[in-house]
Amino acid sequence: MGLLTGKTAVVTGAARGIGKAIALKFASEGANVAFTDLVIDENAKNTESEIAAYGVKAKGYASNAASFEETAQVVEQIKEDFGTIDILVNNAGITKDGLMMRMSEAQWDAVLNVNLKSAFNFIHACTPIMMRQKSGNIINMASVVGVHGNAGQCNYSASKAGLIGLAKSIAQELGSRGIRANAIAPGFIITEMTAKLSDEVKEEWNKRIPLRRGGTPEDVANIALFLASDLSSYVSGQVIQVDGGMNM
Repeated sequence: MGLLTGKTAVVTGAARGIGKAIALKFASEGANVAFTDLVIDENAKNTESEIAAYGVKAKGYASNAASFEETAQVVEQIKEDFGTIDILVNNAGITKDGLMMRMSEAQWDAVLNVNLKSAFNFIHACTPIMMRQKSGNIINMASVVGVHGNAGQCNYSASKAGLIGLAKSIAQELGSRGIRANAIAPGFIITEMTAKLSDEVKEEWNKRIPLRRGGTPEDVANIALFLASDLSSYVSGQVIQVDGGMNM
């Protein structure tokens, strides 16, 4: 029996990268998985098939996570299709980097809406379901830059810091209802996005990391599994950095 057998997980922005790794990890431990992405294209369909290959129920939903109305509709549909929602992973995110003095209002708003408002939208829609069943688990995908900041990423850092504060506040508000909330703060993780960086940039990153390597999406997914399962039943309101010791 897997650690998540019989559970239903919702993972946002999970067609690729860290979100996909989390969805697959959850499925490998017995969870049924509903995931969202902006569009359900061929890549997302392939992800759906990979999840289902573990013998669990899997379905991808097209949804603009930054839209309050669309989120309410997709959560209602997931509830209808899966029967319940036990785990929510707020993973949807984008970057639009730039120095503060050159950053446009549109760049700021886009990142805050997709990264932070989307988490509010999904938590707002999912918590009534969790409250009725007196159990639930919320995981916000933050970042080490949300803990320590980063020049050239004021919008991204602010959104990720917001996700940490949101998780801690939800943990306090809903703990008495059997709902836990935590955040994961990945460091330099090798994904499609970071793979495009030059070898020089990657080498500079590795020099700053005591383990001398970037992390993998699976490294993050393993922590998500810990937080989603009963292995962490007495853990709530915490931030776990997955960064190879980069920021101690």
